[in-house]
Amino acid sequence: MIRYALACPHDHEFEGWFGSSDDYDDQAGRGLVECPVCGAREIRKQIMAPAVAGTRRSAAPEPIGPSRTVVMEALGRIRQHVKDNFDYVGDAFAKEARAIHEGASENRSIYGEAKPDEVRALHEDGVTVAPLPPDPSELN
Repeated sequence: MIRYALACPHDHEFEGWFGSSDDYDDQAGRGLVECPVCGAREIRKQIMAPAVAGTRRSAAPEPIGPSRTVVMEALGRIRQHVKDNFDYVGDAFAKEARAIHEGASENRSIYGEAKPDEVRALHEDGVTVAPLPPDPSELN
């Protein structure tokens, strides 16, 4: 996993986690990376300093990044976007994702359920899949 500091044209700053640099480039190129504050899709990477372990111990680090509320709202918007714009295929997800990947089924965005071993097999075969964020209303 790789973490990027990102910003939108309105200078809202946020972080994003991606499987690789190529995953970020692919998702950003398809307009799938959006600002959790305003929904803008013209996202740019920010300059990041690498984390370097020091020898001095200090007090607890200052929290960085968005608050839990902002993150939960963003997860809810992502989840709703998927539900509104992707085709639900239920427990046929793994089969349909593979068929789309192999060109045997219409190229479209889907979501559904898959068992861990099915997801692992998809990843091993180069099929890009990601978990749907949890419903924030169900988290405590």
